[in-house]
Amino acid sequence: MSPASVQTANLANSKLSVVGAGSVGTSIAYAALIRGSARQIALYDIDEKKVNAEVHDLAHGTQFTPTSVVSGGSDIEVVANSSVIIITAGARQKPGQTRLELAEVNAKIMTELVPKLLEQAPNAVLVLVTNPCDVLTVVAQKVSGLPAGRVISTGTLLDTSRLRWAIAKRAEVSLSNVHAAMFGEHGDTEFPIWSSASIAQIPIRDWTDSDGRRPFTEEVLAQIAYDTIHAAYEIIEGKGATNYAIGLAGARLVEALLADQRKIWPLSSVLTDYRGVSGVALSVPSLVGPSGIERVFEFPMDAHEIRMLHTSAAAIKATLGKIGY
Repeated sequence: MSPASVQTANLANSKLSVVGAGSVGTSIAYAALIRGSARQIALYDIDEKKVNAEVHDLAHGTQFTPTSVVSGGSDIEVVANSSVIIITAGARQKPGQTRLELAEVNAKIMTELVPKLLEQAPNAVLVLVTNPCDVLTVVAQKVSGLPAGRVISTGTLLDTSRLRWAIAKRAEVSLSNVHAAMFGEHGDTEFPIWSSASIAQIPIRDWTDSDGRRPFTEEVLAQIAYDTIHAAYEIIEGKGATNYAIGLAGARLVEALLADQRKIWPLSSVLTDYRGVSGVALSVPSLVGPSGIERVFEFPMDAHEIRMLHTSAAAIKATLGKIGY
């Protein structure tokens, strides 16, 4: 969807607040600004000098964007009356560090932060981007007491985009023709759903190139999965953070929430008896509406994929246990 096609008129009273003025938070705010994802955009961070500078830099470009109202600061009241709050604040993932290693320190931050945010915006949908996002989604949902659908994470939404990009590049087709997804943890135990992946409705294993060969062998599929899972580590090693793609993913999710676009995407929320998984947040196909995730779907999986789902759930449960949740 192009920025021009986002109907800001339908979002007249909408407000997006982004918590954290680091590279991820500012990228989400910037992407939302230029796409017109919400009528108002606010940026909050405890670093007053940094957040004020970022807000001014964003606001100075509003002559050229659909969104014209940009505010922010170091006072948490800037998030008041938000429709959606995206949380990016927390300790940053370092080169070589897994997302789950961040869990304890960021869980403490969420325990203190979430109640304060809801005091200012009691009706907001909370979107967790801070890693490990699945673990923190469970923490935030427990701390807030909100329905599971109102405390969600971008989860494997970006990973799915990475997967589709890799497939489209190898098949030499438009990305829009690729239908595939990553499920489970946003991290080392995530996995692709190869059993139903397709290119233009052709099962991916049956896809042929111009010479009649089937390029998506099991070895190639395994390499694509590995590259997708480890993409963030490579980018972090090279530039210190991943920010542009998650910025776009976050802005697009905001549009789906605020404009009630009824999108079905792999997003993370606390599950209840999903193929035997309860009490943990994992990415599965989820229907997005104004109140957050309205429904999750039991997507067809083969036996191996179901085992992978349970492996992801076990990893999240183990971390939650270690940090007392």
